[in-house]
Amino acid sequence: MILEQPENAKNVAKRVLVADDSALQRRILSKILEARGYNVTQATDGAEALEMCRSTQFDVIISDWMMPQLTGPEFCQKFRAMEDGTYTYFVLLTTKGDAADIAFGLEAGADDFLTKPVDGSELQARLGAGHRIVEMQRELFIRNAEIAGALSEIQRLYDILDRDLQQAKTLQMSLLPEPNVTFGRASISLGLRSSGHVGGDLVGYFKINENQVGLFGLDVSGHGVSSALMTARLAGYLSAGDPVQNVAIDNQAGRPVAVSPERVVRRLNEMMFSEIATEHYFTILYGVINTETGDFSFCQAGHPHPILQRSAGSVQLLGAGGLPVGLIQGASYELSHIQLYAGDRVFIGSDGITEALNKKGEMFAEHGLCELLQRSRALSGDRLLNQVVDEVTRFTGSNDLEDDLSAISLGFRAAQ
Repeated sequence: MILEQPENAKNVAKRVLVADDSALQRRILSKILEARGYNVTQATDGAEALEMCRSTQFDVIISDWMMPQLTGPEFCQKFRAMEDGTYTYFVLLTTKGDAADIAFGLEAGADDFLTKPVDGSELQARLGAGHRIVEMQRELFIRNAEIAGALSEIQRLYDILDRDLQQAKTLQMSLLPEPNVTFGRASISLGLRSSGHVGGDLVGYFKINENQVGLFGLDVSGHGVSSALMTARLAGYLSAGDPVQNVAIDNQAGRPVAVSPERVVRRLNEMMFSEIATEHYFTILYGVINTETGDFSFCQAGHPHPILQRSAGSVQLLGAGGLPVGLIQGASYELSHIQLYAGDRVFIGSDGITEALNKKGEMFAEHGLCELLQRSRALSGDRLLNQVVDEVTRFTGSNDLEDDLSAISLGFRAAQ
């Protein structure tokens, strides 16, 4: 800090280093500075001054230009290289006054120049200007240190959150059952890829009885933690591990039986208004496959249309559309039904597939998915799902998904 008047000592920089090989010049400058309240240290040349700066923090350095061992600009350049974040105002004394010399001094790191012989009033004015610059520099240093501390704390909190989200992702993935299974003549493969650590998509299945399996794909509105928590709660209502709590299974005379898919969706919609306090809603495709006959009944509630692909390769969009669950209390939902034959399959995907955008703003869309399925007729199970992910990421031009992506492939084979 630099003081302009001794009576304002609280604002004055106390430590000034004068470097000059002329003893007379050092005495003259020291007398002027001490009379104005500064604490002055003298150095006989640039090398001695540089060594002093290694152990003492000076507020101002006034250095002659021409000195043995290190010239003033050389001293200034080496001094600037060893600064640790604090700032010192550096003034060069010179008889040189042309533009090239001034530019050379500025490039070396000097802040100002004084022409010999030094005038006391001019020196005071220069130091006053330096005081303002150093104060601003030190204030900036303090603010930068505060910002650095805040950023460090933010990073620490982010690292904690990131670890928690990584664990949450592991827990969410644990909600998925075995991704590739066979029940009788039916084969089911699941795929899920979140756009973030955790997401709002979920796919799954559960065995109802010896001939029936329920399967579902759902997509909770929004992204992130709150959506993921919602999927976790919904997973409990469609769980293979707790048939008693499963809203898709009824018990008749001690035997588990399937609840009709449209009734399952109605139950979930009622629960959204009566039991689940949330602003979220979700889309779902829920179906029941008879693993021996190939009878597949399902209800579509706002979820993308499932696609039926016959053994010969032709594709057909299925379903009646329907409202998402949790939007309108008392909404009605429709039951749809198809018959699967040997070699047929049903593909159920989320809107993360059909609504994926390329660089031109074009959607992958249902026709893109249908074309993909026709090209990939020879692929099945997880190989097909991997192909879907690969083609969607190629289409978008990025491995970073804008939305969660989930899918189910339901295949039906010939009787053994």
